[in-house]
Amino acid sequence: MDLTYQRESYPDLTPADFVDVLVRSTLAERRPVDDPGAILGMLEKADVIITARDGGRLVGISRALSDFQFCTYLSDLAVDVAYQRRGIGRELIRLTHEAAGPKTTLILLAAPKAREYYPHIGMQFHDSCWIIPRR
Repeated sequence: MDLTYQRESYPDLTPADFVDVLVRSTLAERRPVDDPGAILGMLEKADVIITARDGGRLVGISRALSDFQFCTYLSDLAVDVAYQRRGIGRELIRLTHEAAGPKTTLILLAAPKAREYYPHIGMQFHDSCWIIPRR
C-alpha cells in the first residue's frame, strides 16, 4: 500500500472519482450521486478537500466548508470499505482540521453506520444538532 495524502480541488479531482469513492465507502447512500450538478457544486464550493490515494487511486476523501477562523464543517468523510480500519479516516480528519486551522471547531454529522467510529478516534459527542432536511 503506497498511500499519499494531499489537498486537492476541482477540476483535478473529478466528479467521477468523487462519486466512485462515495460508492465504495457506502456514503453514496446519503449523497446526491445521481445529480451531476449537485456533485459538481459540492466539489467547486468546498473550502478544504483532502484525499488519500493508493498508487494514484482515490481511496479516501474529506470535504469541508470553513470560515478558517471559528468553525469547520466536515461534510463528507469517505473511505473505501476495502481500506477501512487502517487509520485513513483519522488522518483525513487531522489533515482537514490542520488545513482549516486548528483554532476552528471541527463539526461533523455522523452517518448512521459510522456513529461508533468517531468516539473511538477522540471526537466528542454533541447532542444539540438541528437540521432542516434537503428538499
